[in-house]
Amino acid sequence: MTSNFISFIHRDRIIEVENPDPNETLLNYIRTKLKKTGTKEGCAEGGCGACTVVLGELKNNNINYRAINSCITLLPTLEGKQLILVEDLISKDGDLHPVQEAMVKCHGSQCGFCTPGFVMALFSMFKKYSNFKEDVIKDSISGNLCRCTGYKPIIKAAKSLKNQKKIDHFSKNMENTIKLLQKINNRSIKIYTNDKRYFAPRYVQELKEILKKNINTNFLSGGTDLSLNITKERKDINSIIYMNSINELNYIKNNNKYIEIGASTPLIDLEYYIKKYYPDFTKILKRYGSPQIRNVGTVAGNIATASPIGDCLPLLLSLNAQVVLQDLKKTYLLFLDSFFISYRKTKIKKNQFIRSIRIPLYKKNTFKAYKVSKRFDDDISSICAAFNLEIVKNKIENVRIAYGGMAAIPKRAIFCEKVLLKSLINEETINKAKDALEKDFKPISDMRASGLYRMEVAKNLLEKCCVEIKKKKIIGLYT
Repeated sequence: MTSNFISFIHRDRIIEVENPDPNETLLNYIRTKLKKTGTKEGCAEGGCGACTVVLGELKNNNINYRAINSCITLLPTLEGKQLILVEDLISKDGDLHPVQEAMVKCHGSQCGFCTPGFVMALFSMFKKYSNFKEDVIKDSISGNLCRCTGYKPIIKAAKSLKNQKKIDHFSKNMENTIKLLQKINNRSIKIYTNDKRYFAPRYVQELKEILKKNINTNFLSGGTDLSLNITKERKDINSIIYMNSINELNYIKNNNKYIEIGASTPLIDLEYYIKKYYPDFTKILKRYGSPQIRNVGTVAGNIATASPIGDCLPLLLSLNAQVVLQDLKKTYLLFLDSFFISYRKTKIKKNQFIRSIRIPLYKKNTFKAYKVSKRFDDDISSICAAFNLEIVKNKIENVRIAYGGMAAIPKRAIFCEKVLLKSLINEETINKAKDALEKDFKPISDMRASGLYRMEVAKNLLEKCCVEIKKKKIIGLYT
């Protein structure tokens, strides 16, 4: 059955939008339809945070607040959620929210263009955390850019929140908001508008039925890649399936042999979970993108887009991860080694989708990963490298090395691995392995780095990994 409307909560009431355009961004709807202009457009690609809003979602009979970039969020994905804008923070009595008050007292705003985005990022932090440590504050605003204040007064404002009571008008009204969300929370969506189709199935079986009749369609998770076709290239996307509406695919399981991550599991959930097993994986995820990006982006989406600079991909390759593919009848296991065909091309066939990803648990191995980019936070990699080694008495018994940004696809360093295998970690071995990288890769030059630079950095990261393992300590500016 086709639904010609979406429902969401805003300002304590259910809002229905009839015949929404599947290609309209949430930002455009906020500014042109709701006439709320506090939310700004800066980059239209989820990189500056000026467009930050907060969504409330029902989870275990509670509300989970998440900051997102409204510039790359498509309007229909608002279905079943609570929308909170910067204008909504002030109480009905006219009192500023504690976050707004802190920004005023600490002079956290100058020109004001970026301020609403910072306020919403800090509001999300205020609702999520009980202790506002400096690392939490800096991570919370890592996706927000400001060219006026230099961040110091904004961080000062965030630190001052530790003395504030956590009860605000959202907390006081939570019971009513939960009841409203329960009314609209479990609906599958099918929209046909102006020759465009949008599907948001709630269950895998529904997804299969949709795929039967819609072969040429686009899968949408976080929109960090797909939405740019609309905002940057000004193209129409005529058929979209929103995967993040399928709670059945939102999970993390562990059987002591591997971790399995469902296709709609947000990166931020994986980030917290995997730290216990692979701390460097979490470090890379924190630099993958801002909290706004990690709140909606998924590993499955990162794999499916097959970008040669997708941050998760070299890590997964080095860990010998498997992709669980599903078609209309059965599932298939495919090692990531053989998944990527060429630039942005994979072995996913029509009527197939990624169901989950399995990451093996190497309890005896050493896993290290590094990212090099022009900007430390929230930037695309120039190079990303991952190393998975089993070392016994300084001898490398097993090794898997993978790089992103060095070829048209994320790729293992096979020749380098052969040099290292069964070798002792010493200067001679390291130098031979570095030379072997020239057989593995012929990196190109582009706007992010020259080919010569990429090769030099790739060699240095290899040496850094080996020296850190041998000396048993982290070497570098960032630990």
